[in-house]
Amino acid sequence: MVASRWTAAPARTASPRRRGAVLERAILDATLDQLSTVGWSGLTMEGVAAGAQTGKAAVYRRWPSKEDLVVDALRSGLPRFDSMPDRGSVREDLLELCRKMRDAMFSRPGFALRAVLHECDTATAERFHEVICGGVVEPSVKLIREVLRRGIERGEVRSGGADAYVCDVIPAMFMYRSKVCGSEWRDEEFEGLVDQVMVPLLRP
Repeated sequence: MVASRWTAAPARTASPRRRGAVLERAILDATLDQLSTVGWSGLTMEGVAAGAQTGKAAVYRRWPSKEDLVVDALRSGLPRFDSMPDRGSVREDLLELCRKMRDAMFSRPGFALRAVLHECDTATAERFHEVICGGVVEPSVKLIREVLRRGIERGEVRSGGADAYVCDVIPAMFMYRSKVCGSEWRDEEFEGLVDQVMVPLLRP
């Protein structure tokens, strides 16, 4: 028996339709990818939809504007500042927290956030300042206060050392050096900040 010259093509398996949280995660990831490659000015809802392999309508149903979409993408991607392990030393705890802040700002969402702030107009930038304050600065201040209160209990930190002004020093210096000076904050710079500024300020 002569074999047929033609063979049937294998049946194509349809890819499962993504819904709910799975689809939203794909859209948010595609948004961060777009920000990393084309920036705020080049980002479009159509480009995001193509990157997420979905329809433009699926994006607009969830996010009515580019600003809304980017805010959610940045918030969902920034590392969490939920807790700070107690290493038994205020100095070591503060150094570790500084490193966590640097990792957040130089992560993919952190890089995208800084790129957006440089490109968008003043009114739009205000929305993204809320992201950085709510996602990085305020949680960092909360953890700094927790570290300093533990230090007060151990006698490492003076009474009153956990007040608002003291807790703002590291985030303020971090933002100034990163935004104004363009510093990427090497480990030795963190050590200088903690040893030359924070430790003398906190000493009982």
